Amino acid sequence: MHHGEGPTEKCGVVGVALADREAARPLYYSLYALQHRGQDSAGIVTHDGFQQHGHVEMGLVGDAFGPEDLEDLKGSAGIGHVRYPTEGGVNASCAQPFSVSFKSGALGLAHNGNLVNTGELRDELESLGHAFTSDGDTEVIAHDLARNLLDSDLIRAVKRTMGRIHGSYALTVMHDDAVLGVRDPRGNRPLCLGELEDGYVLASESAAIDTLDGELIRDVRPGELVVLESDGSGYDSYRLFEEETSAHCFFEHVYFARPDSVIDDRLVYEARRNLGRALWDESGIDTDVVMPVPDSGRAFASGYADAAGEVDADVEFAEGLMKNRYVGRTFIMPTQDERERAVRLKLNPIRSTVEGRTVTLIDDSIVRGTTSTQLVDLLRDAGAEEVHLRIGAPPIVAPCYMGIDMATREELVAADRSTEEVRAAVGADSLSYLSIDAVADAIGQSRADLCLGCVTGAYPFDVDGEETDREIDRPVTSGGEPADD
Repeated sequence: MHHGEGPTEKCGVVGVALADREAARPLYYSLYALQHRGQDSAGIVTHDGFQQHGHVEMGLVGDAFGPEDLEDLKGSAGIGHVRYPTEGGVNASCAQPFSVSFKSGALGLAHNGNLVNTGELRDELESLGHAFTSDGDTEVIAHDLARNLLDSDLIRAVKRTMGRIHGSYALTVMHDDAVLGVRDPRGNRPLCLGELEDGYVLASESAAIDTLDGELIRDVRPGELVVLESDGSGYDSYRLFEEETSAHCFFEHVYFARPDSVIDDRLVYEARRNLGRALWDESGIDTDVVMPVPDSGRAFASGYADAAGEVDADVEFAEGLMKNRYVGRTFIMPTQDERERAVRLKLNPIRSTVEGRTVTLIDDSIVRGTTSTQLVDLLRDAGAEEVHLRIGAPPIVAPCYMGIDMATREELVAADRSTEEVRAAVGADSLSYLSIDAVADAIGQSRADLCLGCVTGAYPFDVDGEETDREIDRPVTSGGEPADD
């Protein structure tokens, strides 16, 4: 494809509309609450009723904004974005929200997800005279929407754009001082709606609504557009597309979302504990101590240890690895060599927990296998007699095309190895993953409503050269007005 498909992004988005206070601080606090979804860049765009204001900077939220930046972001409505670094490395031109001014006003857009037809849309828009400044898909959505707004009302313009963009997206959009939330017809990425004392908020996760002392109303539905009243007095909702099944990302429950967020009416922490219990039910093994890989394995390990304790009261649940919280996630480090060194920087064994004992180590997933290998080594060095690895998700055998920059097939340790081969590669005494059915049960959804592409190799969207897991009826995108609801 001539442009490549643009960088993939796992990000956090937010939008607020308030009665009569400035939106900048609530947006800033929300981005702090969503910081785990992206540490590469942070941005806020507001509108004061006359004009749009924006500030986008590389780095963490706390570094990207100073007090004077927030002062300058005038207006009681706005959107924000935190971005996760991508295959292409750090790229300032892809930082968001993306803003564009055009004949009928100003547009700001924050996007979490990944389109699968970016290249063809960009070519088409370029031939119509649109000039692009980045290679990301967010700009493509912004230009397409801007073009549709020239000859349609807002709802129709959004519907038209949704009919043309395929793939995964949760968006917060600002059209002048109107704030909108849009979720793709299969609801792949999370987006929820909350009520504040003096307005409304849209965010990737409910933890951001909690931070603003608001109440979670509900998830934005797949294929839905939510428009916040610019004075914070209410919201309108339009279900623009309805599909028979959704394609929620199961990995949100397993890994990305904060444990204190509620997704699809299920507290993520509880879902993870359930996954841990299921892991014991499917593959429990007697050992002296059950311990998590911090922090991602903690909720799984506590569920697993609970279930194990019902069978054997002597099993101990303990922290055996101490984490240095000032080291970034290992799998976003650019080179293999740095990743390997970072593990020692990041985790140190507590010798008394493991010395002379058999250990079950619990984590959420194995991606490249590097970290697991080093953790098994660390525990053996610290005197563990046996190290059994239990994983709260199925083996990751295929890359994610839906906006999570995991790894290429070549880097995925489980892509072409059996469980026994992965066990040998990481050096554990035994290794078990959770089955796909157990994952669906634990998060309370049917397999048909989940995106399981990374663990099955079959995707809910058409991806060049990959299998799909179901026939998808594409909305007709050629010519004519979108059908009225």
